[in-house]
Amino acid sequence: MIARLPTTQEVKGRVDALIAKLNEDLWQVNHKIWSNPELGFKEYKAHDTICDFLEAQGFTVTRHAYGIETAFEARSGSGGRLVNFNAEYDALPNIGHACGHNLIATSSVAAFLALSFTLRDMGIPGRTQLLGTPAEESGGGKVDLLKAGAYKGVDVSLMAHGGPSKMGNHRPCDGIGGVRMVAREQLFCDFEGKNAHAGGNPWDGINALDAFVASYNNLSMLRQQTRDTDRIHSAVLDSPKVANVIPAHIRAMFIARSETLKSLAALTSRVTKCIEAGALATGCTVKIEKEAYYADIVLNDTLCQRYKAHGDAYGLNVLATTPEVMTGSSDIGNISYAVPTLHSMFAIPCPEGSFPHHASFADAAGQPAAHESALVTGKILALLGWDAAVDDEFYEQVKSEWVKSIEEASI
Repeated sequence: MIARLPTTQEVKGRVDALIAKLNEDLWQVNHKIWSNPELGFKEYKAHDTICDFLEAQGFTVTRHAYGIETAFEARSGSGGRLVNFNAEYDALPNIGHACGHNLIATSSVAAFLALSFTLRDMGIPGRTQLLGTPAEESGGGKVDLLKAGAYKGVDVSLMAHGGPSKMGNHRPCDGIGGVRMVAREQLFCDFEGKNAHAGGNPWDGINALDAFVASYNNLSMLRQQTRDTDRIHSAVLDSPKVANVIPAHIRAMFIARSETLKSLAALTSRVTKCIEAGALATGCTVKIEKEAYYADIVLNDTLCQRYKAHGDAYGLNVLATTPEVMTGSSDIGNISYAVPTLHSMFAIPCPEGSFPHHASFADAAGQPAAHESALVTGKILALLGWDAAVDDEFYEQVKSEWVKSIEEASI
């Protein structure tokens, strides 16, 4: 039996010392991921870099975990509650780590190591899990991991995302404990028509490009009657390469975003009808395949407030939450419907006007100052994980709030 639990200050000192000791190695991991941007489900170098590092620290790592080539899992501890950390490391086409996932990986790896070593060295019951979660930008690695059972038995899931100090309409700050993000669904559409010579006998053709254009115009008109937090975007994935042939095939994708899963279902239904109408009007057919949706994030105010408190202890100006909804989406939302979850934001130095998915943010995410911000965030996540693992009263408040939120979301 443990005579007494260490104080928060004692744990903080331990966490600070551990991360300081690992700082140089963590920088090497961070910089290697940032220098070798890889797209979703193809993050082979990032996967191996993190796994090699964890094994060098004495952890057993399951590579290619849960049947996903670029996912991994590391666990530590025995008995007590299980605290999960999520490491993202996929990049964006053409603009590299413009979403700063190298920093997400760094903060989560640092938090996992600090909490794992602290629990072990102090002889405190508690378990930790670090999941490598590929393809957040597109593909939904966490959704696949959730379906495969990776989050089974997890008591709380934690992670943090980098951004500018001005992250919305609120005042500049060093971070936010929890942000509201919207639900998202991607639709991949194959429009099928019939080839014909565009100059010789165009009347014999059925134009798949016209079907896409009609669908696009339908959606442009739909936007006038959607909610402020609704978004619809599109891209052509496979298009004609010559102009003198009536195109028989167009492949496109459409993305619908809305504030909740319920409102997303309603919006996606309307988007689908617009696409089908475009095909019908031009005599084409369309096959629509829907990728696994990203849920909105179920905020947990108890976790957010404690995250802010730990941020305050580091002299940071951290907001617990903000009332506005950020109209981005993430597969961590799906996890928040399965277990109590915190998806925080932390500020990194970047040019004015820079924001995730801007090319300028990729450069900012690779700088030493951004790395330092990720390390401090890792410390805060480790301390929050400690609270969830050892403080029964705190965790029961987290869990009861989450249960109530899920019940309200299902009404």
